[in-house]
Amino acid sequence: MIPFAPPRIDERTIQAVTEVLRSGWITTGPQTKEFEKRLAVYCAAEKVIALNSWTNAGELVLRWFGIGPGDEVIVPAYTYCATANIVKHVGAKPVMVDVLDDFTMDPEAVRNAMTPRTKCIIPVDIGGMPARVAEIVKVAEDSCAWFIPAVNLRVGGSNPQMRLGRALVLSDAAHSFGARIADKPVGTQADITGFSFHAVKNLTTAEGGALAFALPPPFKAEELYAWFNTMSLHGQSKDALAKTTPGAWRYDVEAAGWKCNMTDIQAAIGMVELERYDRETLPRRKAICERYDAAFAKDPRFMVPLLKEAGRESSYHLYMLRVNEATEDQRDAIISAIAKQEVSVNVHFIPLPMLSFYKAAGYRMEDYPRTFQHYSREISLPVYFDLTDEQVDTVIAAVIAAVNEVMG
Repeated sequence: MIPFAPPRIDERTIQAVTEVLRSGWITTGPQTKEFEKRLAVYCAAEKVIALNSWTNAGELVLRWFGIGPGDEVIVPAYTYCATANIVKHVGAKPVMVDVLDDFTMDPEAVRNAMTPRTKCIIPVDIGGMPARVAEIVKVAEDSCAWFIPAVNLRVGGSNPQMRLGRALVLSDAAHSFGARIADKPVGTQADITGFSFHAVKNLTTAEGGALAFALPPPFKAEELYAWFNTMSLHGQSKDALAKTTPGAWRYDVEAAGWKCNMTDIQAAIGMVELERYDRETLPRRKAICERYDAAFAKDPRFMVPLLKEAGRESSYHLYMLRVNEATEDQRDAIISAIAKQEVSVNVHFIPLPMLSFYKAAGYRMEDYPRTFQHYSREISLPVYFDLTDEQVDTVIAAVIAAVNEVMG
C-alpha cells in the first residue's frame, strides 16, 4: 500500500531525539530556544515563538488581540475546522467567505464581509499556496475608518486593538512553511503568521506550531515574544530554563495564562528537518508535483493545482488534483477505486458549512459556490520525501484507471 503522508523519520531524527532524552532536559529548554532562532532566520522574521500546535498558537493570538463575544473574524469556508474553531473558543463569530480558483480566500469577498465588528481576518494558505495576503492587508487598512477597538482592553498593559487601529491579519500558514511571496519566505507578510509542524506537514515536530511576528510600529517583536512566552506557560513570569540560573527559583504569575509550549524533544526533530528543508525536502516535493503535472496537465479531464506564478510559489505540501466533470459522488467513487489499487489519497477539505457543528449554527453551503465546486472534485495525491518516482507513476496509473472506470 502506498501511504498518503508518512513523516520522514530516519537515523538522524532518532539520534537527535535520543540526545535530548539523555540530556535530561526534555521540556521547553535550549533546543526549543535554538529552534526559534533558526526559524526566525529562515522566515526573515525578527522573532518567532515555537508552541505546541498551530491551533493553540492561533487562539493565543486572538486572545492577545482581545477578541471575544460580539466580535467577528473572517475565515474562508474552505479550510480545516481549526481555523474557525479558535474563533468559537474565544466567543467570537466566524464570518465565512468564498475562495478563488487556487483554493485561497477571495480578497473581494473579504472586503464585502467587513463590518465595524470585524476584529481579525484569517487568510489560509491551502495546499502550500500562499493566500493573497497583501491584498487582504490592504482591505484591513482600507477599513480603518470603521474599525471600533475595545476601549477598555488591556493586554500586557496595553491595548493592541487601539495601537493597530484596524483588523488584525493572522495568516494561517499551516500548509505553507517554505512557500514564497515576492521571492521572500512566508512569515512576514501578515501581521502574525502561524505555522503547523504536525506529523503530516512538510516540516514536522510530531505535533507543534510557531508564530512569526511582523506587526508594524509601535509594536515591538521582543515585547510580543515575551507576552506569548509567558502566556503559553500559565502566565508564569519565568520558564523552566530561566529558573535554572542559581538562586532564580522565584517566579510570579502575571495573568491566568494557558499551556501550549513546545518541548525540546519536538524542537530536536524540527531542527533536523529545518537543516535539510531547502536542500532535500522542498526539491523532492517539488519534483513529485512536477511529475504529477506532466501526467495530468494536458488531460482535459483534470485540473492541476496552481503551484507557482509571478509573485507566489507553493511549499508543495499537497497536490490537489481536480476531476473536471465529476460530481461529489463520482469523486468519492474514484477515491474508492484508487484505494482498491493499494494507493492512499485524501480530500482537503470538507468545507466548514458541511460540518455538523457549523451547519447547525446556520452556515449554508449554497452561500459558497466556488468552495463547494472545488471540494466536490478534489483529490489530494501522495506527496512526501520518501515517495519514489516508481511509486508516483503507480499513483498516476491508479488515478487514471479509476477515472476511466467511474467516468467512462
